Amino acid sequence: MGKKIVVVNAGPRKGWNTDILLSEASDGAVSAGAEIQRFDLFKLERYTGCISCFGCKREKFKGHCICRDGLTPVLDAIRESDGLIIGSPNYLSNVTASFRALYERLIFQNITYNRENPCCKERDIPVLFIMTSNAPDTMYSDLVNSYQQTFNSFVGPCEVLVSGETLQINDYSKLDWEWSMFDPEQKKKRRETVFPQERKKAFEMGKTLAES
Repeated sequence: MGKKIVVVNAGPRKGWNTDILLSEASDGAVSAGAEIQRFDLFKLERYTGCISCFGCKREKFKGHCICRDGLTPVLDAIRESDGLIIGSPNYLSNVTASFRALYERLIFQNITYNRENPCCKERDIPVLFIMTSNAPDTMYSDLVNSYQQTFNSFVGPCEVLVSGETLQINDYSKLDWEWSMFDPEQKKKRRETVFPQERKKAFEMGKTLAES
């Protein structure tokens, strides 16, 4: 039986950058024999970030968030999975609020506040973290490194793919006002030349995750 990989889309736009790269990574994992279970956070029932109830710090619930809402099936699926592929567009120099909500709940349930054993995860779950942005990818090294290190510590070994200077809309000329911060032609050129390479990279990274 192939490995079970959970794919989480923390972006709202279907058929655009984050969604496309997640789909490529999913296809890569499937090509290695994996079974995919996908969640789109913007389509789930209502949920919140961590509410600091400390239920997960009780011995009987150790490593399990006890808050029951739209994220519960996502957290349960990740806990039982062999790998996690998660992606988010960059909003205001960070990930989306939807990503953060899941991230808080996923990480905090494994933190023990014990110096000798700071993490209570049962096993490593490899992670592929994908982030897209209309700004250059070089702007986000500190941000991405922070998420990567936390995933490494409290979920499992994490690989990262950042796609920067992405195309945001198909036709910039139809905007009500000029987005003068961007060069539409440069955006289109990158979409045609660089983005296909990133799609292939996402495919290969998904495949590698499923094979690891």
